[in-house]
Amino acid sequence: MSRIDYAAASPEGYRALIALYRYLPDCGLEPLLVHLVFLRVSQINGCAYCVDLHWRDALKAGDTARRLNSLVTWRETPFFSPRERAALAWAEALTRIAETHAPDADYDAARAVFSDKELVDLSFAISMMNGLNRIGIAFRRTPAAEAVAA
Repeated sequence: MSRIDYAAASPEGYRALIALYRYLPDCGLEPLLVHLVFLRVSQINGCAYCVDLHWRDALKAGDTARRLNSLVTWRETPFFSPRERAALAWAEALTRIAETHAPDADYDAARAVFSDKELVDLSFAISMMNGLNRIGIAFRRTPAAEAVAA
């Protein structure tokens, strides 16, 4: 059950939070990579709304159901590039920062494939998605129900 419509309750705050979201498509990072990161962060955090949204967005952007369904096991599959793997490891490290403290190995792997700007923008994307997940979970935002065929 939904709690508060946070966008309606604080439209200025919501617009400020979403400003970074609107920056990211033009920041220079590959759209599919950003979608993968958004989806993986949302999976880790358990945000039903964001998992649904970013899975659909990734499909629309040209990713495949096979890759997206394998995202939870990305380390064990051959479906992701070295750059995507570095981004996913960095996303997991930052999402679980209380446990990982952003380890040097994950940072070094990301530095090897991302420029300074790209790594900062990637970190912005990860941080922003973690924030949106926390707001979505706190106020129980859920995906819209659709008819399910039996």
